[in-house]
Amino acid sequence: MMRPPGSELPKWVQQVLNNLYEIENKLGRGGDPGNAMRNVTKMKEALATEGIFYEDPFGQPFDETRTDLEVTISGSGTENLRVVEVIKPIIRIGESSYSRVAQKGIVVVQSVGAPALPSAAEPQMTLMPTKSSTEPPAPT
Repeated sequence: MMRPPGSELPKWVQQVLNNLYEIENKLGRGGDPGNAMRNVTKMKEALATEGIFYEDPFGQPFDETRTDLEVTISGSGTENLRVVEVIKPIIRIGESSYSRVAQKGIVVVQSVGAPALPSAAEPQMTLMPTKSSTEPPAPT
């Protein structure tokens, strides 16, 4: 059953889609030993038959004319912005070729070419100086 244009999605459907997106990302990052991605794909296909789907804007360019995203800018640059983190996907109603936004995506963007800011969750690596190759080998 296709939803008529202008109808809003129930909150629970948005929550299901947001959680399905998170599960898909976690399986993509952490591997899928139990083949759960197959089930995620089936759920997405079932929702798509009802004209409901989500879009992952990761890596897409961003400019101020986009109305389907709520953005936080990371770093100091504001030119050549790209989506570097997706907190919530864009949820759409309709067909992939013609749809309307039911939920704006919530993302972090950063200027392309700007150094990435370290995340608090990422371990920091400190490089230790190596011994010069001109030093004699240690006695054994």
